[in-house]
Amino acid sequence: MKTINYLASVLTGLLFFSLSASAQGQSGVDSTGLPGDQFSLQGALQLFQQSAGMEEFEKSLNTESNHVNNLDLNGDGEIDYIRVVDKSATNAHAFILQVPVSATESQDIAVIELEKTGDTTAIIQIVGDEEIYGEQVIVEPDGGGDDEEAYMDYNDSKLSGPNATGYNFFTPRIVINVWGWPSVRFVYGPVYRPWVSPYRWNYYPGWFKPWRPHPWHVWHPFRTHYHRPFVVVRTHRVMYAHKVYTPFRSSSVTVRGRHSAAVGRYHVSRSRTTVTGPRGNKATIKKTTVTGPRGNKASKVKVRRH
Repeated sequence: MKTINYLASVLTGLLFFSLSASAQGQSGVDSTGLPGDQFSLQGALQLFQQSAGMEEFEKSLNTESNHVNNLDLNGDGEIDYIRVVDKSATNAHAFILQVPVSATESQDIAVIELEKTGDTTAIIQIVGDEEIYGEQVIVEPDGGGDDEEAYMDYNDSKLSGPNATGYNFFTPRIVINVWGWPSVRFVYGPVYRPWVSPYRWNYYPGWFKPWRPHPWHVWHPFRTHYHRPFVVVRTHRVMYAHKVYTPFRSSSVTVRGRHSAAVGRYHVSRSRTTVTGPRGNKATIKKTTVTGPRGNKASKVKVRRH
């Protein structure tokens, strides 16, 4: 009983605190201060899903009414233009979402990684750059279930009654086949050629009219609108496309310098502990703690029975 009581007290104390983990893809109330607060990975993936081609996708990213981009990385008071560049090999595509911050520097915001896995199957993820989000943040279509193997999530509301368990059971995540997306069918069609945006620093399309960044209290509700169909995960599934992307990653010294303090204070730690009960049964406790730029913390605990 001592072990069970100890486990219960540890889990109760470690469930959730007040930090907005928006850089992790959570909704939150307050900005973390990281540049990733100002760009919706979920929104970008939804725009990609709905686009008939890559030129249309790039235009939708830079359209104010879509409320996906609120970035001003160089601090000039105007929204940054995001260019799209496709790096591909065989059946893998890495669509780089990139901001030219000056005539000589560019900063990657995220990369959409796409792989064809069969004649009519494909998988996709978008990965937020660690210099923008504090760590690599991976988002994919939400097929339900848990990202890892089935686990039990501690719930103290179930600690009473004859069948009390204290745990909720979750099932493994279902990976969505995105072959039916118009953009995916276009990319793997016979006429497609890898898209490379013709635009660069200080040379933008005539339709692009940069706007002033929205304040956080205005921007935040727009950003969370896109969260429902997509989910933040830890498993990197689109491995070959990521290898295609890695040699081309762009990082800006200017952006790193402007945001180094916020990114430096942001920290994610993960731990795993195995607890053995009085009957010899075991459970693994997985704890994730996010420390934000203001020093406040949020923790989440998962428990899996062996």
